[in-house]
Amino acid sequence: MSAADAAAPISAAHAKALFAPLAHAPSLILAVSGGSDSTALLVLAARWRAALRRGPELLAVTVDHGLRRESAAEARAVARLAQLLGVRHRTLRWRGKKPASGLQQAARTERYRLIAQAARAAKTRHVLTAHTLDDQAETVLIRMTRGSGLTGLGAMAPVAALPAIEGEGVFLVRPFLDIPKARLIATLARANVPFAEDPSNRDPRFTRPRLRGVMPALAGEGLDAARLALLARRLRRADAAIEMAVDVAAAALSEGRWSRRGPVTFDAQKFAELPAELALRLLGRAVAHTGDEGPVELGKLETLFEDLRGVLRRRKSVELRRTLAGAMVTLAQVRIRVERAPPRGRLTTARYRRRRPSKRR
Repeated sequence: MSAADAAAPISAAHAKALFAPLAHAPSLILAVSGGSDSTALLVLAARWRAALRRGPELLAVTVDHGLRRESAAEARAVARLAQLLGVRHRTLRWRGKKPASGLQQAARTERYRLIAQAARAAKTRHVLTAHTLDDQAETVLIRMTRGSGLTGLGAMAPVAALPAIEGEGVFLVRPFLDIPKARLIATLARANVPFAEDPSNRDPRFTRPRLRGVMPALAGEGLDAARLALLARRLRRADAAIEMAVDVAAAALSEGRWSRRGPVTFDAQKFAELPAELALRLLGRAVAHTGDEGPVELGKLETLFEDLRGVLRRRKSVELRRTLAGAMVTLAQVRIRVERAPPRGRLTTARYRRRRPSKRR
């Protein structure tokens, strides 16, 4: 893409192509903060819907986190623009005490929770966000700094489940994921539509703005937003293939059905013969399925996996028992058993234990 194309406004024909997969949805929620990207989402989606004889009902929602004095006025500005465009609007507010640390993550979690509630109330299955090519590139860099694995480095998918319990069955749709931010700003400039500027987007206390500052230098070396986004697409493709292989391995190695609390059991020798990545993911699935303490951390899962593999390689009669994310993993004799961990007070200290031959009576 040439520099001129990367900064060109989005045409009506292009917008139609971006939103076309959603034309038959009964309703859509547009997540609109009032910044440049989400304001462009509101403008382009409204124009697209107006050009259709039939199409989804649009509802724009703005989450007022209450973290800045300007946020209420910004929400009102979005409401006015939505009214001009013929789109219904709701403001959702984050009430209650805000955390002293991890504020951005907490705000993100609350934002999705509120949006999920709005989607459920509106009986809507699709929530559109305005994540751009630039956001995708920054996400890849952030995941790199955190040591993410293949799945994490795939960054954001064009369509994904809404990350909130209340939003079960609701999907996030990111129609602008391959669109540079500059094109959205150019679209608003051509339409003479103003937008808000969030100062936190330039605050060096936060990771994303700091990484945004090094992007020009990376682009000078050829690692621009488009290259990083291409890497993410290729890794998502590889990740999907590996997940299919894990499906096959789970069916081949599992002894019986996977009940909610478990146990999930595998043939230990067959598990040891799997390629490491497949075995690691299979173990992670079993832990996530039976555990009750939230997501499984990759680093801790890798440690557990290496412990298991070490015992299996030595082929000694050793029992291993570990807990992770609310699940208990036991290697005994020829089986690996994964089940819900007992309450912590009843759980003995994790250990290796050499099994003694039983005495004959």
